[in-house]
Amino acid sequence: MKSQATYAANPSFEQSFRAHEEKNKPQKVPLPPFGFKEYMIQKGNQVNKALDEAVPLQHPRKIHEAMRYSLLAGGKRVRPILCIASCELVGGDEELAMPTACALEMIHTMSLIHDDLPCMDNDDLRRGMPTSHKVFGEDTAVLAGDALLALAFEHVASNTKNVSSDRVVQALAELGSAVGSKGLVAGQVVDIESEGKEVSLSTLEYIHVHKTAKLLEAAVVCGAIMGGADATSVERLRKYARSIGLLFQVVDDILDMTKSSEELGKTAGKDLTSDKATYPKLIGIDEAKKFAAQLTDQANQELGFYDPVKAAPLYHLASYIASRQN
Repeated sequence: MKSQATYAANPSFEQSFRAHEEKNKPQKVPLPPFGFKEYMIQKGNQVNKALDEAVPLQHPRKIHEAMRYSLLAGGKRVRPILCIASCELVGGDEELAMPTACALEMIHTMSLIHDDLPCMDNDDLRRGMPTSHKVFGEDTAVLAGDALLALAFEHVASNTKNVSSDRVVQALAELGSAVGSKGLVAGQVVDIESEGKEVSLSTLEYIHVHKTAKLLEAAVVCGAIMGGADATSVERLRKYARSIGLLFQVVDDILDMTKSSEELGKTAGKDLTSDKATYPKLIGIDEAKKFAAQLTDQANQELGFYDPVKAAPLYHLASYIASRQN
């Protein structure tokens, strides 16, 4: 098995991010001046370093290889960077948020491993690489996802420093809610049940809000909690996060219909093949794009209560999500 060599040979975060950025057209909305590319590269490298340290190769070697294979396979690290940006906005720093940021990427990676399984979406490609079950087998892939989910909560509880225990517990509850039967799992179940059926817009929104947006919401909210935000600020940032969370999935729906597998790093056209409900399918691509623009505006409105200089990373992250090409 050559899994260790595979993940070790991946391009750097900077190379991956710059390649992604090359494909993106600039968002045509006024944004606060900010070195966004440099910010994303710096934060992404810090997240990758922390993730690498959080999951060392140890006995049993196979399960840790499988965990690292998917966790360190690349990706834009949007969720952990949102967590850090939210923490910094309310007066915290990166160190306070980093264990939670890593936990969010562990949970996200778990969801991708399980989503790709033959019993779910049955996909062979993820982030331009063979999916976990194709490399390690279905049994190990399931266990790798389980292990990452368990480690996420352990990592927050064991490694968060200089944050009150009440806030750590609050963040853990937020994470649990986002991933469980009222969050990601709920969206996944309704998504599976809806395949091949006529689905209303309200049902489609339920699927996307729970399957995708809830974890993005948790990223922003947990960052604010760890940074010491008061209840009003937490709820304001929650509204921002709900908008970008749904935005992320609307854009994903559009890309699934308009991009190739090579461009996406995963199998294109899966939604159409599986006869899944998507925004382009229900309202058309043009209306889906208009809806995405509305969600971006809604997110930016919630940031209007903050100093634009401090909020600049979150403004630009919303634009980045809206304009991404994979």
